[in-house]
Amino acid sequence: MSENLIILDSWIENQKEGKAFSFSLESINDWIIARQRISLNWKVMFFRLLSTMVNAWISILKAISILDKQEQNPILKKLYSEIIHWIRSWKNLSTCLRDYDDNFTDSECSIIESGEKTWKLNSALIQLADQVEKIENMTKKIKGALIYPVAIIFVMFWAVSVLMTLVVPKIVEIFWDKSKLPPLTQILIWTSDFFVNYLWLIIMFVIWFIIFIWFWKKTPYWKYKFDQFMLYIPIFWSMNRKVVLSKFARVLSNLLWNWISIVESLRIVSDIAWNEVYRQRIMLLREDIKKWIKIWESLEDDALFPDMLVQMIKVWEETAKLDTIIIKIADFYDDEVETTINNIQKLLEPIIIVTMAVVIWFIAIGIMQPIMNLSEIVSNN
Repeated sequence: MSENLIILDSWIENQKEGKAFSFSLESINDWIIARQRISLNWKVMFFRLLSTMVNAWISILKAISILDKQEQNPILKKLYSEIIHWIRSWKNLSTCLRDYDDNFTDSECSIIESGEKTWKLNSALIQLADQVEKIENMTKKIKGALIYPVAIIFVMFWAVSVLMTLVVPKIVEIFWDKSKLPPLTQILIWTSDFFVNYLWLIIMFVIWFIIFIWFWKKTPYWKYKFDQFMLYIPIFWSMNRKVVLSKFARVLSNLLWNWISIVESLRIVSDIAWNEVYRQRIMLLREDIKKWIKIWESLEDDALFPDMLVQMIKVWEETAKLDTIIIKIADFYDDEVETTINNIQKLLEPIIIVTMAVVIWFIAIGIMQPIMNLSEIVSNN
């Protein structure tokens, strides 16, 4: 009984000192850290540093410990400490990384596992660093190409909203009989009234539409339809296909180079496919290969795969150097994606400028036309 009282008194003192509160904050902090994703830049640096130390005959445990000591990021320190714990429990690196499937893909873990089995971990890590870096650079270029038009559209919508809700109503007040105004001005007044009364509804509708699309494309059927639609957008269809083909070729090449079977490689590539249409087609290709059908025979006359790619695969598949030609195809499509992005940026700029000019012209004519008519009447009188 006396021991229970001592424990109770100790707990009350901890409550007074705020220790329980600090413990809850620490738990919340750990929960947040556990759900943070690591950046692609860190993955590139992690693979390269680890490759350098492995090449210097430093054990994986020692290499991870070195990286842990010099790391300041709490997210990465937690990751390093858990990897060190599992390696000391006689797990290999690939098994440890598979527990973090939100940060490390199946293809990356499979390549590391193959490197461990074939004693070529150094080469596998270098390949992974190059693969992640190239994919990250491509992703940055695509985002950079899309940020500009999205930002311009947002600024244009904000400017029009300000004009319609603050400027146009003040100018319209000078006209007494609005029924005799020009049709363009009446349309402008109607638009202004709609913005004044329903601007909140427009904003809510846009937010609702974005949320609806986000959840709508999560369902399997509509995800396929959405990805299929993205492949046929007039401006972006070429870029979308080339991006998917580049990533497909690069990951498949690295898997094959590390002696992973073609059937297993295609399964891994399909699991990390960036487009549901291509994912299902890759799975169909995998089933064809199980039936001893060659890759080029399965992909021939398929609109998803260009004839040039199929013919290159046909030539090099017959020479048993598929991994070599696939990586060259990936490099080729990387250059094509960059060229396409530059062309899209050059095409979007005049389209956006013309659109803004039309909107400004509509507002300016709608405001100035009745004023000019009024000045003509006054001058005639």
